[in-house]
Amino acid sequence: MEYITLNNGLKMPIVGTGTNTYGKENNDYNAALTNEIPELLSALELGYRSIDAAIMYRNEELVGRVLAESTVPREELFITTKVPANEEYISSKEATRAAIENSLKNFQTDYLDLLLIHFPIEDKGQLQNTWEVFEEYYEAGKLRAIGVSNFKKEHLEELNEFAKVKPAVNQIQINLKEPNKDLLEVLKEEGITPVAWGPMKAEAHQQEALDEIGESYKKSGAQVLLKYQIQRGVIVIPKSHNPENQASNLDLFDFELSAEDMKRIENL
Repeated sequence: MEYITLNNGLKMPIVGTGTNTYGKENNDYNAALTNEIPELLSALELGYRSIDAAIMYRNEELVGRVLAESTVPREELFITTKVPANEEYISSKEATRAAIENSLKNFQTDYLDLLLIHFPIEDKGQLQNTWEVFEEYYEAGKLRAIGVSNFKKEHLEELNEFAKVKPAVNQIQINLKEPNKDLLEVLKEEGITPVAWGPMKAEAHQQEALDEIGESYKKSGAQVLLKYQIQRGVIVIPKSHNPENQASNLDLFDFELSAEDMKRIENL
C-alpha cells in the first residue's frame, strides 16, 4: 500500500474502501449480512486498511464491531467517518460533541483517524461552531485529522475565515464524468488533499479508451482509471462487495502510467 502525507503530517492510505452499502441489502439491513459483513471482512483480508464510513450510512456500529473483532490491530487501521450537516448534529456544539462521542463508541476506539463534515453547512454560525468542536477534539488527540466533504471553493473560503486548523482533505466526486478540475486546482493551491468518491465512473466511450490503454499494461480499464487518480495525488475510495473486484482495485502498485497515457486520460 502507498500513502499520502496530509498537511498535518499524518499518512493516509492512497486506496480505501467505501462502506455505505456494507451490511445492507437494497439499502436495508439484513440479519444474515450484518452478522459478519463479509464484504468488509474480505476487504480487510485483502489488505484494505482505510475504512471510509459516515453517520448517514447508518451502519457505523456494525462496521465498528467487525473492525474491533478483526485480527487487524487498531493502529494499522485508518478510520474515517463523517458528521451530517443537519440540525440533529450541528444545532449546537453539544450536539456535535455528542455525535463525535457516539462515533467513537460505535468504532470502539479512543480516536478516529479522520473526521469530515459530510456536506457544506449553509449557516455560517453553525459551520463555525461545528469546526471549533472538530478542532477541540483534534487538539485533544481524539481526532488525528479533520476535514470536509463535498465542499466547493466558496465553502472552503468561508471556512478559512475562522479555521485555526486547515482541513486536511476534501472528499469530493472525482471521475471522468465529473472531473472537478477547477476545484482540484484550488485544493492543490491550498495544500488540501483531494479524496475521490465515485472514482471509477466513466461514460461508455471513455471506458473503451481506458480498456485500450490497459491492454499495454496488462491491466483493466478500471485499474487504469484508479491508477490515473492516485498517480496525480488523489486518494481513491472505491467500493465493492466482490472479493475479486476488491483485489483488483488494490492491484495498482506494480505499474506506472506514461506521461502520454496520463494526458490521454485527462483529455477524455
